[in-house]
Formats: sequence, structure tokens, C-alpha cells
Amino acid sequence: MDVISHSPIGLGDPQARLDTLADLSQRLLEHCRARGATQAEVSCSEEAGLSVNVRMGEVETVESTRDRGIAVTVYFGQRKGSASTADLRESSLDATVEQACAIARYTEDDAAAGLADAALMASDLREFDSWHPWAIDADRAVDLALACEAAGRESDARVENSDGASVGSNQSIGVYANSHGFIGRERTTQHTLGCALIAGRGEGMQRDGWYSIGLSADDLESATTIGRKAAERAVSRLAPRQIPTGEYPVLFAAEVARSLMGHLVGAVSGGALYRRASFLLDSVGTRLFPDWFRIEEQPFLVRGLRSSAFDAEGVATRESALVDGGVLQRYVLGSYSARKLGLQTTGNAGGVHNLHVAANAGDLPSMLKTMDRGLLVTELMGQGVNTITGDYSRGAAGFWVEGGQIQYAVDGITIAGNLRQMFQSIEAVGSDIDRRSHVRTGSILLGRMTVAGE
Repeated sequence: MDVISHSPIGLGDPQARLDTLADLSQRLLEHCRARGATQAEVSCSEEAGLSVNVRMGEVETVESTRDRGIAVTVYFGQRKGSASTADLRESSLDATVEQACAIARYTEDDAAAGLADAALMASDLREFDSWHPWAIDADRAVDLALACEAAGRESDARVENSDGASVGSNQSIGVYANSHGFIGRERTTQHTLGCALIAGRGEGMQRDGWYSIGLSADDLESATTIGRKAAERAVSRLAPRQIPTGEYPVLFAAEVARSLMGHLVGAVSGGALYRRASFLLDSVGTRLFPDWFRIEEQPFLVRGLRSSAFDAEGVATRESALVDGGVLQRYVLGSYSARKLGLQTTGNAGGVHNLHVAANAGDLPSMLKTMDRGLLVTELMGQGVNTITGDYSRGAAGFWVEGGQIQYAVDGITIAGNLRQMFQSIEAVGSDIDRRSHVRTGSILLGRMTVAGE
């Protein structure tokens, strides 16, 4: 196929574009005031991206994207209306404001509606080294993806097929402004390189992969390293066995361990709490984990994947513990959910910013020795988590461990428990932190879970 672009992607001068979006947001806020809105907020964003996919040495897709979005929210007292557009023509912007105002006039009062409190707006608007454009065009991206796949396919004769390799690069800028006088600007880049390979033949085929992600291309692992890791992981899963149903220690590898912390965050987030749809209602001040366990939110992490000086409402973010001494210290709230609960926002409108789970153990090999005998989980399947009861049941694959050493691959099993008991049964968190997510944790060892196998 023909490559669609021979030029690197980009948004041009990011500061000039941010200035343009900031001016636009101020004009829109003035339009809202002129129509009688008592409060208003505007979000403006632009993105540019390049994505390529190859398979078996051939180019499958090359996609270049450029997107823009303008969202306007107005409040007439405690009646709210929102509208959005991607069209910067004055007539379209006027129509967007008018539509938001019309919606607000027909909605009912909501006692929790409105901007976050003015006193909570961020004032120290720092950047965190998150802007690193990658001067890569489509031809070079294709070459890199092909080299990644080839490195994996050539590293082991048992790799006979491929699910492909991909390269992605994205730039995004955004401005959030509101009628408190707050205006915040952000810019970030994100780049990825990954590969998925298939080892074996027929019914014995096994698939696995590896990928790297970074705000700077310099942070990515090399194409050769990623391809070879993908091959090694796929081959290691050949000839899997099942294990007898029973209760065993379970070690979640770092790349899947973060899902456990995701379930925690979901259960202590405002939306689930005020809807009474969480197994952790009224849990602040409650010991949920062992007394050594700690999770800290680090929004000011340099080159953090989710670093920011302000949240989606302009509220200043802050470093704080989510869990300390095993005790839940707070919820995860924006201003709306906080008001519904009679609390104050935690600066988490739009989500959490770089959660760090403190380690109390060593790397993965040492964690395997600590476990001695049990199941190492490297893949989870299905969505069998009940957020209201905390009941947990998911398909899994990984490796059986004896004497602290991996013995053979395992698949076709289900692991089950209840998240409350699972959190309490955590025995160790490894130092092998997977940095490819804003939830930064090492492998997590649980003392016992039910495993349904043979």
C-alpha cells in the first residue's frame, strides 16, 4: 500500500496553538456571560497522531489523524447545559454556546451542580517534562514496526506466525478555562512500540507480546528488544497444562497487578459511592490492606504519564496518600461527587494522577522464591468483577511455580475471591515496577486464592 505521508506529524508551534485556544476560551466565556450564564467553563483541545500496523512483513494500516474539540458548559444557577463542536467558525461557536444555554434552561436544578470552588483553583501551573515530539514520518514508522516484528520472528524457530507490530505517536494540547478566572494549559506527547507473536502450530499455538510506552521516544525500548521479548513470552507459553482445583498462593505479575489497584480506585471513586454501587461504601479510616501497605498519588512526577498541576475542573492537584498503614485515607472525588457526598473534592475530576504502590520486597525472581509454590498470573481475561459486592472471578493464564522456580505454563483456569479479602491477604509488593501505566506497581503476592482448574 502507499504511505500517506512522508512528513512527521505535528501541531506546529504548540505555544502559539495554546495561545490561540486560550484566546478562544476567553471569547466563549464572554459569550456565555452575555447570555446570562451565572457560571461557565470551556475545554479546548487539539491532537495529532500517527499509527502504523504491520503483519508478517507487510504493511496493514497507516493512519494519520488530526482532531479538535471545543466543549462548553454553562450554569444558570444550578441548572446545567453542555454542548460541543469541532468547528472554529464564529457562527458554529455561537451556535454551540446557544445550544448549551438552551439545554440548561430546560434542565432541573441540581444542588450539586456548578464549578469547583474558586478558592481551590490551581495557581502554580507547572509543566512536568511531558512534551517530546517525535520527528518520525510514516515510512520510518513502518520500518521500525517491521524491524520489531522481524526481530521477534527470527529469534526463535517456534515463532511461526504473528499478530503484528505497531508504532504510534501522538501529540495533544489543551486549555481549560472557567468563569472564576482560571485558565490552565497542558501539552503532552505519547509514543508506543509493540509486537504480538504466535508460537507453535495448530491447537498448540500460543500468543503473547510486549510493548513499550513513553512521553519521549528516547524512553522506548528498542525495536529489537521488544520483538525478542514478545517471542520469548509467546514461546514460554507453549505446552500449557492445567492444575487441580484448589486454594493456592497467587502472584500477580506487575503488568496485571495494576488491575487490582484499578478495582480499588473504581470502588472509592465518587460516582460509584454516591450511587451506592461500591463494596467500599463508608470505608475511609478502615484498614483494607496489611499495615505496611501504602499507595501515594504523585501528580508532580517528572515525565509521569498522568502528571498535572490541576484536574479537569482547574482544582490544584496535590501529593497525598490514598492508603497509608493499610488504611484508606480518602476517596477519589471531583466537585460534583464530593457535593453529593457532603465532602470536598480531592482534585481528582478526570481521574487519578500517577498512583505509586510502595514495594516491600525485591524483584520477580525473589518474589517467586518467597511464594515457593503457587501460581504466577501473567494474563487475565473476562470482566468478572462485581463492584457492588467485591466478588472477583476472572479467567487467567500464567505459570506453575515449585521451589521458587517456574515449572510449566498454565492456562484454562479461573481465579476467584472477594476483593476485600484479597486486599487483606496481600503478602508482598515487588520492586519490579511496570512503568507503562499511571498506576505504578510491582508484582503483588496474595497468600491464597481459589483456583479452578481440572
